[in-house]
Formats: sequence, structure tokens, C-alpha cells
Amino acid sequence: MATYTLKSIGKSVDYMTIVRELEDGYVVRIVRDRDGYSDVTTDYLSKPLFDSCVRTGYITKVQENPAVTA
Repeated sequence: MATYTLKSIGKSVDYMTIVRELEDGYVVRIVRDRDGYSDVTTDYLSKPLFDSCVRTGYITKVQENPAVTA
């Protein structure tokens, strides 16, 4: 599952995780910080809309850190 940050107003850090990929889109879980509590919603996002959001910078993929070995 890939995670993306959402462009937001102010200092809030909102993010979206792809829960499931469908033939024509994605089921996503969106978590928004609302004055100290999380507003969690699950929704559908079509592939053309998803691609447009990536292209315009509204969503940005979070880079995964490689595992740290001891």
C-alpha cells in the first residue's frame, strides 16, 4: 500500500493510503488532522483523477525508508 501526503492549508499534515486497487480506480483511506484529532474517511478515487492529482502536486508519494539493519 502506497502512502501520499495531501496538499493542505496551514500546518496540518494530511495523508492518504491506497487500500485497494480496482480496475478503474483506487479505494483510499484519507486521514486529516483536525485540531488535534484525526478525521478518517474511506473513499473511491478514479485513476484519471488520481493521475491528475499526482501531476498537479496535490498529492505526493511518501518515500519509504529502507530497513535499518543492526
